[in-house]
Amino acid sequence: MSNRWHGIDEFVAVATTGSFANAAKMLQMPTSTVSRAVARLEAQVRAQLFYRTTRKVVLTENGRVFVDHCRRIIAEREEAFAALSATGEPGGELRITCSTALGEGFVAPIVQDFCLAWPQLSVTLDLSNRIVDLIAEGYDLAIRTGDLSDSRMVRTRIAARRLYSCASPGYLAASGTPQEIEDLEGHNCLIGSSANWHFEVGGADRVFRPKGRWRCNSGEAVARAALAGIGICQLPEFYVLRHLASGALVEVLPDYRRREEPIWAVYPERRHLMPKVRLLVDSLKERLGPALVAIS
Repeated sequence: MSNRWHGIDEFVAVATTGSFANAAKMLQMPTSTVSRAVARLEAQVRAQLFYRTTRKVVLTENGRVFVDHCRRIIAEREEAFAALSATGEPGGELRITCSTALGEGFVAPIVQDFCLAWPQLSVTLDLSNRIVDLIAEGYDLAIRTGDLSDSRMVRTRIAARRLYSCASPGYLAASGTPQEIEDLEGHNCLIGSSANWHFEVGGADRVFRPKGRWRCNSGEAVARAALAGIGICQLPEFYVLRHLASGALVEVLPDYRRREEPIWAVYPERRHLMPKVRLLVDSLKERLGPALVAIS
């Protein structure tokens, strides 16, 4: 039986560099060797992986699907060797997903330093408020908040955040300050990416569905609307703590503020012991919590 893995490295190198010649330079082998390896791989999978012209090489539809699988195979192969090596240093590709605001402001700098510390590692940080399927889409790690229910995943608590309900002094002077959660029904609520607001009453969670004339999936834009006096918002601390400290915003319903909400590192169980995942989770546990509260 032929080696079913033969040609995968060459195929990924061509897809990455855009040409057989560049792939050959990267792999330090003759261009003809790369070309033959890819041709044998195409024959083995019985599909054309590249459109070839005299000027460029472009992945076919089959190639685009196959290359993602091959990249994961290569990354996990390198991780397998690293896990058994003396050092266990992370290498290969690390794919992370995180919400946009938390990622831009706090997770990205930690991942950036992690990338600098391990030069054999290639990192993709996907910032999106979409909840991705880690297994189906090939992610190694997700940063998520709140309650989790996917039993296929391992989770590690890396930090916590609080939600603050607040408004500008000008808005409260004109519209009144709510004393009970039900009072919010009479206010203009600024609605962000979450359709529900969360409070705590007598130790139990209380969910309120806000209504208002301002909606935006950007927490920063919702905070600016609150600062402008348009209404009341509920946002994570990293959007509003500095404004609360300065007096530009005032917290409302502080007696009903929900207890802190956990922030999790979530990853497929089979990646649990990979050095790249384990070491990044350790770094996030050490640095993310202090970074979130330092902004005030």
